[in-house]
Amino acid sequence: MSAKIKVLGLGPGDVRLLPGGAIDLLLGANKVFLRTGQHPTVAELSNQGVKFETFDSLYDRFDSFESVYDEMVKTLLSEAETADGGYIVFAVPGHPLVAEAAVRKLLRSRPGAVEVIPGMSFLDAIFARLELDPTRGLKILDAFDFKPTEIDTGTALLICQVYNRLIASDAKLKLMECYPDDQQITVVKAAGVPGEEKVEVVPLFQLDRLPWIDHLTSVYVPSGAKQSRAGYPLDPLVDVMDRLLGPEGCPWDREQTHDSLKRYLIEETYEVLDAIECRDVHKLYEELGDLLLQIVFHAELARCQGSFDINDVVDEVTRKMIRRHPHVFGSTRVNGSEQVLVNWDKIKDEEKGTPPIPGGYLDGIPRGLPALLTSEKIQAKAARIGFDWPNIEGAWAKVEEELAELAGARKDGDPSRIKEEVGDLLFAVVNVARFVDVDPEDALRATVRKFHRRFQHIERAAAAKGKKLDDMDLAEMDVLWEEAKSREI
Repeated sequence: MSAKIKVLGLGPGDVRLLPGGAIDLLLGANKVFLRTGQHPTVAELSNQGVKFETFDSLYDRFDSFESVYDEMVKTLLSEAETADGGYIVFAVPGHPLVAEAAVRKLLRSRPGAVEVIPGMSFLDAIFARLELDPTRGLKILDAFDFKPTEIDTGTALLICQVYNRLIASDAKLKLMECYPDDQQITVVKAAGVPGEEKVEVVPLFQLDRLPWIDHLTSVYVPSGAKQSRAGYPLDPLVDVMDRLLGPEGCPWDREQTHDSLKRYLIEETYEVLDAIECRDVHKLYEELGDLLLQIVFHAELARCQGSFDINDVVDEVTRKMIRRHPHVFGSTRVNGSEQVLVNWDKIKDEEKGTPPIPGGYLDGIPRGLPALLTSEKIQAKAARIGFDWPNIEGAWAKVEEELAELAGARKDGDPSRIKEEVGDLLFAVVNVARFVDVDPEDALRATVRKFHRRFQHIERAAAAKGKKLDDMDLAEMDVLWEEAKSREI
């Protein structure tokens, strides 16, 4: 019968903050292993008669922390398997699930068979000492393996496990990629440990010059700190794309061009629209990610060609949004959203450096848009300079006029005229939709989905009766259609 494994958190270092019953738990164990003996509570454990072994020697035997943690887990599992019942304890500083890679490996190796006994985290002590509320925004990174791309200067940052001045130097260099050299940081040592706690505010460039840094040291950088370079949360995705397009990257990705990616940009856009229309929030954020990937893909292709990069894209659109919203970022006053759109067009014209010319006012609408959306945009833009019906009655009368002309064209039997009149009718209907504040593209897509649902009902109902659609006449199908309508399918 193997022994159970219990993982105990020793808290931040004050023996008064040990979990209740911790000493009894340790005294009753078959064996006690400490991840490290370099912890303020260890002396008190010895005074209480607790016998233990530490894993400190492993840090000198192996070249990587990964190997150290693997060996810890291997030893713990071996001890548990060879024991005859009872339990062994693996005691770690702070809380077992906070910045303890060895514990995570142990939990994965014996799912459900390892008991975690929480201890107060060093984070709790730091929160109290610095009067921090993590719910107001705080990112916590491990000094051993964090990357500059993980830093968001708009969010407060806590770098933990700054074990020595060598690691502090590495952390400083990474932080300097995102913050100015003189950025004020707070260095905290042994938070919550009476007589050993030390807090000092210093400029970033002095971080590795502090002689008292040890394994209980963390570094805090406040939110809203000034950036030393353009850095965006997009950086991790950009790094992935850069690797895919690199010499050892993905053959398919490396073959792509702006032209070859056009179809995927369109497809992903429609996937986003579908998620919105399905009211599926989970699918929406997933599809927005896929669409964002296409944008980053194009930006990385441009960077490889020496044209621009994603930072240029974000910088330009940010500046544009500020320029085009003078009523928010400036002193301009507006009376409603319609005036906002009028100002938007004027600012666009000013940005181009040329005044609008007769016949060119509508030229800025993209040619690749769906026809209904293009119709709505053209009509709305023309309306902003007064080319519009004074009210919906005029638009409605135009629909009736175009409907009569279509009937006349159909009676004459001229295919080209019929096509023209159908187009005129659709264009007039779009105008009515605009007056009633309905997006015609959305409305038609909703109707298509409704038709699809109701036709599926006909198919299912026919199958339930043992019939195929080909064997049914219109009257039979119409009955099922009305049934679907009555059920609001």
